Amino acid sequence: MRAGRTKPAAILMGLAALCALTAGCGIRDTSVPVDAGAAPSRVPCNLPADGDTAQAPQGIPVRVYLVCGSRLVPVDRTVQIAEGRTLSDGVRVAEKLLDELREKPTVTEKEAGFSTDVQDSLSVSEGRRSDPAGALRLSRDPADLPANALAQIVCTYAESAAAETDGSVVLGGPDGDPPRAYSCTQQLKTRPDADPELGDLRR
Repeated sequence: MRAGRTKPAAILMGLAALCALTAGCGIRDTSVPVDAGAAPSRVPCNLPADGDTAQAPQGIPVRVYLVCGSRLVPVDRTVQIAEGRTLSDGVRVAEKLLDELREKPTVTEKEAGFSTDVQDSLSVSEGRRSDPAGALRLSRDPADLPANALAQIVCTYAESAAAETDGSVVLGGPDGDPPRAYSCTQQLKTRPDADPELGDLRR
């Protein structure tokens, strides 16, 4: 009889000891690595107020449009110009802004989900003599550019000195076709993969 009683008692004592080791039958801290998934990332399309200004050189502030979350989002940058020069000239502005659009996003921008579809090889120059004043010529026909890239260029230029007085941007390609006016609408900002609103051909 005693042997039969001893076995249940031993089991109960063992359970009590196990509960004590597991902090009241809970789960004790363990040093074994546990994969709980990736840590929360930076809020998409939301940059800190100071951005990378701690590392960025001082310059003239500009605003460019990058792709983030399938839409266009403005990002503040700074550009460097030669001493004694300004960004009042439309062509000069267009060149500097295109340089910024071609640049890969900074670490901070990339972590927030920003990207650019503007190709490194793309360049811009002033219009031809037969073009209207303020026209710009890209090294590729605007219609042949990726939709996001064209939307980035149009919206970036539309809010700069490169734009016409009505806010449109007059762009042409390297061939002899007349340039066309493009507008940066709210729809284009939310759907940059769509074709930008076309204005009239400018001659």
